[in-house]
Amino acid sequence: MSVQYGAISWNRQKKLYDQTLLVCLGLYLAIFLAVGFWRNPYATTETLFIRALGTAALLLLHVVLCIGPLARLDRRFLPLLYNRRHLGVTTFLLGLAHGLFALVQFHALGNVNPLVSLLVSNSRYNSLAQFPFQALGFLALLILFLMASTSHDFWLRNLTAPTWKRLHMMVYVAYGLLIAHVTLGALQSERNPMLASILGAGVASVLVLHGVAGWKEYAMDAGKIAVKNNIAEGFVEVCKISSIPEKCARVVWLSGERIAVFKYDGKVSVVSNVCQHQNGPLGEGRILDGCITCPWHGYQYGPENGAAPAPFPERIPTFHVKVVDGAVWVHPRPNPPGTYVEPARTEILAGGQP
Repeated sequence: MSVQYGAISWNRQKKLYDQTLLVCLGLYLAIFLAVGFWRNPYATTETLFIRALGTAALLLLHVVLCIGPLARLDRRFLPLLYNRRHLGVTTFLLGLAHGLFALVQFHALGNVNPLVSLLVSNSRYNSLAQFPFQALGFLALLILFLMASTSHDFWLRNLTAPTWKRLHMMVYVAYGLLIAHVTLGALQSERNPMLASILGAGVASVLVLHGVAGWKEYAMDAGKIAVKNNIAEGFVEVCKISSIPEKCARVVWLSGERIAVFKYDGKVSVVSNVCQHQNGPLGEGRILDGCITCPWHGYQYGPENGAAPAPFPERIPTFHVKVVDGAVWVHPRPNPPGTYVEPARTEILAGGQP
């Protein structure tokens, strides 16, 4: 979290993350070039370098897209999610280098501006075999540029979280364009079944992981829809106290949204499950130093009032809660973000008397 916008600071985790990333990329490019020269000694250095950068960008984009569902399925992948934006920016830079080298090699030798040449030299949009696949890569690169240039929290705050999220969900549009770019370009010229198999495996991995993670989310919501109501007061029974781990939460579906029911120090508080930073799942975090801590980037909120500790301005909605006979009852109407709500006590006897 940051109080004001300033230069990005690299803590030890970020440095290790980025150093590992750079070493892996360096090894990949070196191995790709070495194998390329060995298999095809007549290939030019420029051609192999263009292919190395392009495949590295596409591989890294697959990693970026897989981290999200993997973190939903297994908490051990959360450290990768913490600095995923670094991977996204690196993907754009690799794609940009790939595009610039390709632009120079294939469009810079004529008397037409290279960018204009890229867009008008091939207009066979009605031909599958001769489709202008380079234009697809250019459009994907523009989307990746928008995402990379708005990755800092300055843009998240000023664009607002919903707008920022919609913009960055366009990564799937970029991914589709790049798959078409490779399928209509490299795979048409190479005709190597191994290349098609590798690309197919990558696409299948992204689709399967997102499908499994989505099914897990659906099953979680479907299994936690409350059915008991206290008609007189409007409260809804959502779960049992015994089902909530200490200083953790149970995520339930109530009135069209997910809420997080936290148990801590003999008390129960209920807040929205959505972090104000990047819509992270607060209910999958835990209470650290007295604050609900988002598992994605460490943003914190008080469990009683949904307010970030001073001087941070973030606020999330809270819910009225009570405990009766070992069950947690929540009023489905959310309070305004930052509203203090007295926590319920977990030590409740039959009839609701402490």
